[in-house]
Amino acid sequence: MKNYLYYILTIVVFASCAPKKNIIYYQDSDSVELKSVEEIYKHPKIQINDILHITVSALNPESVIPFTSEISKNQTQSIRMELLKLQGYLVNSDGEINYPQLGKIDVKGKTTQEITSLIQEKLSKFIIMPRVSVRIINYKFTIEGEVKKPGTYESSEELLTLPQALGMAGDLTINGKRNNIKIIREVNGSREVKTIDMTKTGWLNSPYYYVYPNDIVYVEPNSPKVKQAGFIGNTATLLSALSVILSAIVIITR
Repeated sequence: MKNYLYYILTIVVFASCAPKKNIIYYQDSDSVELKSVEEIYKHPKIQINDILHITVSALNPESVIPFTSEISKNQTQSIRMELLKLQGYLVNSDGEINYPQLGKIDVKGKTTQEITSLIQEKLSKFIIMPRVSVRIINYKFTIEGEVKKPGTYESSEELLTLPQALGMAGDLTINGKRNNIKIIREVNGSREVKTIDMTKTGWLNSPYYYVYPNDIVYVEPNSPKVKQAGFIGNTATLLSALSVILSAIVIITR
């Protein structure tokens, strides 16, 4: 009787354990030569409803006053972000921004580098050697599934990596499948889905190492988690089944 109980409990315990290889990140880190940022990162294209922060500087500071505004560095990060949005340039439904003195500028489908060159060229008619900086400030992405804090997040960083984004969501839970993370991304007007295996390092050389605006990251639950939520892993069902088995064993061994 004791032997039967031992075998049953052993099966239950091992069935609930997650193998070490399914939890540890970057297990083959010594076998991959990492590429440079320039080789794998493609600057995102501006979309409708993006908000752009544009700054202009020049040798003569007074000449740029009509074309830019500065946010006080003494503000907290959250307040600065809200002020940046208020003073930013919203890309309207026509894909344009309305820039002081320059009027409407078509920016949809362009990168921040392309917009920088475009505005710099236009400002050269009014300012000697203008320097322009353009960045997206409502950089939103969504993380769903087996993370500690799922939701939609916002960042002002353009070079935001997937590990950083997952860190903002509290990292994966113990039940998250690290070898089956799906990223949904809009590319040239259509959506594509890419599966990432974070237990390996090959994906570090892919464009999906970086999170792009409006990306959706989905962390799939592992098998024990799925079973726990369903009929097979239902606690009451499991206990009932064990009770029946133990009763049968008692009757047989009498």
